[in-house]
Amino acid sequence: MIKLYDTATRTKREFQPADPSRITMYVCGPTVYNRAHIGNFRPEVVFDVLARLLRHHYGEASLVHARNITDIEDKIMTAAQAEAVPIETITGRYADLYRQDAAALGVRGPDLEPHATASVEDIVEMIQRLIDAKHAYEAEGHVLFDVPSFEEYGSLSRRPMDEMIAGARVDVAPYKRSPADFVLWKPSAAEQPGWNSPWGRGRPGWHIECSAMIARHLGETIDIHGGGLDLEFPHHENEVAQSACAHGGKPLARYWVHNGMLSMASGKMSKSLGNIVTVDQLLAAGHKGEVLRFALLSGHYRQPLEWSEGLILQARTTLDRLYRQLAGVKAGEVDAGVIEALDDDLNTPLALARLGQLQNPAALKASAALLGLLQQDPDQWFRGEGDTAIDVRVAERTAAKKARDFALADRIRDELKGEGILLEDGPQGTTWRRA
Repeated sequence: MIKLYDTATRTKREFQPADPSRITMYVCGPTVYNRAHIGNFRPEVVFDVLARLLRHHYGEASLVHARNITDIEDKIMTAAQAEAVPIETITGRYADLYRQDAAALGVRGPDLEPHATASVEDIVEMIQRLIDAKHAYEAEGHVLFDVPSFEEYGSLSRRPMDEMIAGARVDVAPYKRSPADFVLWKPSAAEQPGWNSPWGRGRPGWHIECSAMIARHLGETIDIHGGGLDLEFPHHENEVAQSACAHGGKPLARYWVHNGMLSMASGKMSKSLGNIVTVDQLLAAGHKGEVLRFALLSGHYRQPLEWSEGLILQARTTLDRLYRQLAGVKAGEVDAGVIEALDDDLNTPLALARLGQLQNPAALKASAALLGLLQQDPDQWFRGEGDTAIDVRVAERTAAKKARDFALADRIRDELKGEGILLEDGPQGTTWRRA
């Protein structure tokens, strides 16, 4: 039985889907105005593991996993203006790069990937329902959610109203009835992207997009809503309010699951602080995507995780050790201990530790698959990139040995060792692997 920590109740609860044959999970995706950093991919990896676990228990076809793309937002418009291109050029570029980076980390694509700009009709319809229900109002071309009209506002994040007002970074505007009210629809200038609506030409606010896309593609109440802890307030709090008010009080999600943040030694990883590192930069530095995935899973998903070279090195060392056990091995039965660890609120550190204890390579390979690990051929894992150049030098050493030029042969061996390449001489010739 899977247990998940539910943010709404602050308890670890047994997971019981409304319909085991159609489990619904929505995870907030990227706003595509720039390249995402490694911290942005922690939820991708975490919820990919959860998706694998759900499918293991309930069947491959049991889960509908949706991840949205926010492709209309002020930062996108600013980026497009800077390059003098349509917003679609910016959003298409960075959405593709996001998918590439996620795939490099072994993340399976979602079943559904709704885009905000393709959901405007649903968004307008939901806003109108909120107006009709007296939970939203029009003011000077804007439509705002009337926060005081929803008595349960704050139930997810459990913050006092004055703290929520201060923390929401809301715009001070004379047309607001309450300082906590948030925008559902905003007017667009002639040169800005916009859509026609009953309130004039404009564009949706960020929060309403997810509520509308969830209702359209997954239903009014879903099983799991996931995302980073930084989204708990105000984004998810606002989703809770507007969805409940649009759907007669029905809850948006039965389980709220949030992952902790990634940080650098200098503090929180953030574009605004300039202390980010991207997946493509890490790959270009020679780190394998699976190593990065392992590093992201090495800490419990609800806890903060400090990103460092030491963390990456430890992940690589552990994976090397595990891969050495898998030559010629086919997957067997999944280890019960690994399942037990993941069932207990995705305890990936315990699951990884259990992998290291397994004596049966077939069980190791099958169990690691639940974590998206150890799926490569071991020979390819140790060879990796740059094979041709290394093979040439190994051949040069072999030729030197045949010519009895042992000084040259030893020098080549030592040079390769200095680059992390270990040679192993055997009856069938010389093979090599990365240290």
